[in-house]
Amino acid sequence: MQTSPKPMPPRTLEGLGIDVTLLREIMLKTMLRRNLDNVLTISDAMRISVPITQELIEITREFNMIETLGASRFEDPKQLRYRLTDMGRQAALDALSQSEYFGAVPVPLEEYTKQVEAQSIRDVAVAKDSLQDSMSHLIINDQMLGHLGPAVNSPRSVLFYGPPGNGKSSIADGIRNAYLDNIYVPEFIEYAGNVISLYDPLIHTKIEEEEQDKSALRISGSGHDKRYILCRRPTVITGGELTMDMLDLNFNPVSRTYQAPLQLKSSGGVFIVDDLGRQSTPPQTLINRWIVPMESGFDILTLQSGQKFTVPFDTKVMFSTNFAPNKIFDDAALRRVHYKIFVGNPDRDEFIKIFLLTLKQYPIEFKEDVLTHLLVNLFPAVDNQYAAYHPKFLIEQMISACRYEGIKPQMSVGLIDRAWEHLFIAESENSL
Repeated sequence: MQTSPKPMPPRTLEGLGIDVTLLREIMLKTMLRRNLDNVLTISDAMRISVPITQELIEITREFNMIETLGASRFEDPKQLRYRLTDMGRQAALDALSQSEYFGAVPVPLEEYTKQVEAQSIRDVAVAKDSLQDSMSHLIINDQMLGHLGPAVNSPRSVLFYGPPGNGKSSIADGIRNAYLDNIYVPEFIEYAGNVISLYDPLIHTKIEEEEQDKSALRISGSGHDKRYILCRRPTVITGGELTMDMLDLNFNPVSRTYQAPLQLKSSGGVFIVDDLGRQSTPPQTLINRWIVPMESGFDILTLQSGQKFTVPFDTKVMFSTNFAPNKIFDDAALRRVHYKIFVGNPDRDEFIKIFLLTLKQYPIEFKEDVLTHLLVNLFPAVDNQYAAYHPKFLIEQMISACRYEGIKPQMSVGLIDRAWEHLFIAESENSL
C-alpha cells in the first residue's frame, strides 16, 4: 500500500513555525496536567524531538519557570528531571484559565496546506482493476463501470441519482475503498494563535507503523513529523442529519480551541452526502455553500472574532439522492456537478445475480423453486419492478420467520410469500 510523502520533522525550534510564547505555555500546561518531569516524556507528549524539547526547556528555565532536580551540569540532559517552579506553576494555571489546550504542538496552517498539496486526492489515479475490486460486492454492469471510472479519476464532484434501494450509497462506499494509499493527518493545526482539532478517530483510521527503535527516533528526530498521524484516506458519510453548522468551525469555550468542520476533516479523502434532499437544509443551499470550494480548491472559515481565513478544500464530494436532480438543483448548480450518474432498477438477470450474491452472506441454502416462484408468480403482480434491496429484505424476513418458528434458516415458498407481504403496501392500504 502506498503512502504519501512524509512531512519532515522540524530540526529547530523556529522550524516548528509556532510562536515561542505559545510553545512555552503548551509545555508548562502539559507538564502540570500530565505530571511530566523529564525531556523524553515531555517530547513524546508534545510530539516534537528531544533536542527541540531540550531547547524549549532551557529557554523556559531562563524565565525561572522550570528548575532541575538535584543534577549537575555534567549529567546526561536526557536523564535529568525537571519540575515547575512556583512561578512556572502559576504561569501554567494562568495559561489554563485562558485555554485548556495542552499536549501535541499544532502544525501551522501554512505547513499543513503544503502537506495537503503533496498528498492531494486530485493526483490519485484509480486503476480499472482497483475500481472493479472495490465494487466486487455489487452487481455492476460494464456500462456503469464505464461511467464510474472517469468520475473517480476526476477531481470533480459526482451525483448519483435514481429510485431508492438500488445501491447508490453502496457504489459511493465502493469508490471510497478504491483509494488504497495512506496520508498524514495532523492532530491539531494552528492559525493566528488559534488551535484547531483536526484528527478524529471516528473519521480517520490510524495505520500502525512498523516498530522501530523509538528511543532513537525521539532523540534524532528522524522519521516523519510526529505531530502527524499516518491514516487511510478519510471518509465522511452524512445523511439527513447534515446541517450547515457542521460545515463551520465549532468553538469550544472551555478549551478555547476549535473543532474542524467535516469537509476539513475529510481533506485528502471522500465526503459522501447520502439521502440528499432529506436534510433540514435545502440541497440548493448546500451546493451553494460548496460551489466556490469545489471549483477553487480552498474554503473560507470564520473565527469567533469574525476573522476569515482560507483552508484547503481537497476532498472528493459525492452526492446521492432519490430525487430528480432538476427538482432540487437549479441549472447553475447542476453545471457545477460534473458527473451525474443514474442508478436505475436492475433487470431480471441482474436481479437474479444480486439475489444469489446476497444469499452467500447468510447461513441459508438456495432453493431454485423458491426463486422461480418469486420471479414467475410474485413480481408480475408489481409489473416486474425489481430493486437491488429486495433480495436482502426478503432473505432476512425468511430468516426472522425461521427464528420465530424455532427452525433452521431456510428458503421455502411459504416463507417467501410471508416475506413478500411486508415488501409492498397495497393500494387500498396506501389510500387510508
